[in-house]
Amino acid sequence: MTARAAMLPAGRRWRAYFAPVERETGTPQLFDPALDAAFALDAPPAPWLDLGWIESFARRSATETLAIAAGPNQAVLRQARKNLRAEVEFAFCDWGKLQMALAGGAQHMNVLAPAGSTRVPSGAAAAAAVPLEAGSTASQLVVGAGAVGSFAAGDLVVADIDYTGETGYVGSGLAGACVTSSAAVGDDPGYIRRVSFNVGRVAGKDATSLALAQPLPGGAPAANAKVQKVIGFTDREGGAFFQEWSGLFVFENEAGGRVILHYPRLQPAVPAAEGKLELAEPLCALTLHARFTALPLTDANDSEACLCWRTYYPVGGSTLY
Repeated sequence: MTARAAMLPAGRRWRAYFAPVERETGTPQLFDPALDAAFALDAPPAPWLDLGWIESFARRSATETLAIAAGPNQAVLRQARKNLRAEVEFAFCDWGKLQMALAGGAQHMNVLAPAGSTRVPSGAAAAAAVPLEAGSTASQLVVGAGAVGSFAAGDLVVADIDYTGETGYVGSGLAGACVTSSAAVGDDPGYIRRVSFNVGRVAGKDATSLALAQPLPGGAPAANAKVQKVIGFTDREGGAFFQEWSGLFVFENEAGGRVILHYPRLQPAVPAAEGKLELAEPLCALTLHARFTALPLTDANDSEACLCWRTYYPVGGSTLY
């Protein structure tokens, strides 16, 4: 046997990228293999978000192939596909807000700094929010000279609008939950900030504003947005809301080239669960188990309904056959 190394994708691990599906219209984010080919792994094309390395990656197709037989010997005349189904499963190595939300599946909540003392499993009533002032961006939150002293470098904060009775998907830029009625969320003005993905860490501050370590994933806050401190994140087993995101999985060949799997629409198939990655006895790392069901999308090139696209970029100069 002759090994042709350039034709054998050999690398270390898969890396995951996700981008939000626009929930009101069901519009996914598309990775175009012709336009977005060789992006830097540490700088994915917008709006894809880098979720880091993943372990135990596996995908499974449950699509059935139906043989259509004919003639006296019932020989297979042709084949067809039905029950288009597929799943993808892996473990996130990093614990971040988005990794937890995707692995947990349902609403992912910010644990807001409390003011109330009544115990609630997802966090007590929150301290009052601070209105943002003009000039706030996705990377800098202007809170004014009177409020800036309430925050310190290293704080986690969420910046989003008050809940004012709306129903449907809420959360600036990225849907954090779907509200069925104002009564269901207790008319809590802080509810949107409780489920919002527009979260950042304060890296520093000046006389009136907070500088964030990373841009808010939902973009610049709305003009009437407010900011609250976040002290942690919580998810839960149960609830009616399903996360839905576009997924991109990249396996980079050490010799060059890469394999990319693109799932335009993924919804979680299992509730929150943990795994572990052995380090050195007695140390181990906790991982976030994730399994997703793929939803179909129509390929604009030929109107076929598909679940996943696999693209291979060969090593430069390699043999193709």
